[in-house]
Amino acid sequence: MEKSMSTPEKRIVRAAAVQIAPDLDDGKGTLERVLNAIAEAAGKGADFIVFPETFLPWYPYFSFIAPPVLTGGEHMRLYEHAVSVPGPVTDAISAAARRHAMVIVLGINERDHGSLYNAQLIFDADGTLKLKRRKITPTFHERMIWGQGDGAGLQVVETKVGRVGALACWEHYNPLARYALMAQHEEIHAAQFPGSMVGPIFADQMEVTIRHHALESGCFVVNATGWLTEDQIARISPDEKLRRALTGGCMTAIVNPEGSHLVPPLTSGEGMLVADLDMSLITKRKRMMDSVGHYARPELLSLHIDNRPAVPMQSVAAVSAPPAFGSPRDEADASDRRAHHPAADSGADDRVAVLRGPAR
Repeated sequence: MEKSMSTPEKRIVRAAAVQIAPDLDDGKGTLERVLNAIAEAAGKGADFIVFPETFLPWYPYFSFIAPPVLTGGEHMRLYEHAVSVPGPVTDAISAAARRHAMVIVLGINERDHGSLYNAQLIFDADGTLKLKRRKITPTFHERMIWGQGDGAGLQVVETKVGRVGALACWEHYNPLARYALMAQHEEIHAAQFPGSMVGPIFADQMEVTIRHHALESGCFVVNATGWLTEDQIARISPDEKLRRALTGGCMTAIVNPEGSHLVPPLTSGEGMLVADLDMSLITKRKRMMDSVGHYARPELLSLHIDNRPAVPMQSVAAVSAPPAFGSPRDEADASDRRAHHPAADSGADDRVAVLRGPAR
């Protein structure tokens, strides 16, 4: 009797989402906390870990509550502790990823010469830096701190745990940015928010956003938010009213493709969520609604993306000077153009006629 088709082997990824406070004095102290959390997650059997937005060295909370004229000192301090890519920090994270065979998504303040960027790094389990992307549009107060990213970072990368994409904070309110990742069939989406800001309404909005993306994309979402202690909040601002703006807003969570929490979310304090991602649930969801497959109508609605890196200078090879007007070489080139591009030549003749005016 012929054997029936066997069920594909279940693929399980153990994911960790970290809610954690930075060291506001020293980027090296924050790096140490990152490395300790990676080791802790490895002890829990995690294959994949996500840290909060720009966690290294710290998120610029000061810019949310202080007027720009008073932020120069803290902005300069952020420059001093910001991360260069590549550099000692990326070397340390790469080594940790390799040591623990873990895929790591880390948010950093990236320093590129005279500018800072909100950057997301994805390290594969062999330590390779698979992606460095920059937030395409910093939000409100953040525009005084960071430059803008470009379409080159809107990528989904293949890793040991599957196809991973990432967005930071209110990039999740840009449906086309999310669709760019959905169209590349992301399986695990890393979301990062600063946390400890705005209040409970921020956490509520965040939860709606990440659960909706999981449903719409048919992927798992692993979201990490930061945390500030009472002492840290007091240090950032002596004004009690302003300090209230640096509370709440935490929603560290792991969501499945049907939009459900796999474990209760973490909304206060430091901690780590760990959950097993059954990757077969992606097909289960997409069987019903694949927003970039059988549920799409690309002949009606599609996304055009410019994914070229934005650079301030492009070098073009020197071109030899054109021949003198009316030379035999010039006539030969013109004849060749007419032979290959008669329509373009006709258009040129029409333009010349207009410039000369009506025939006399």
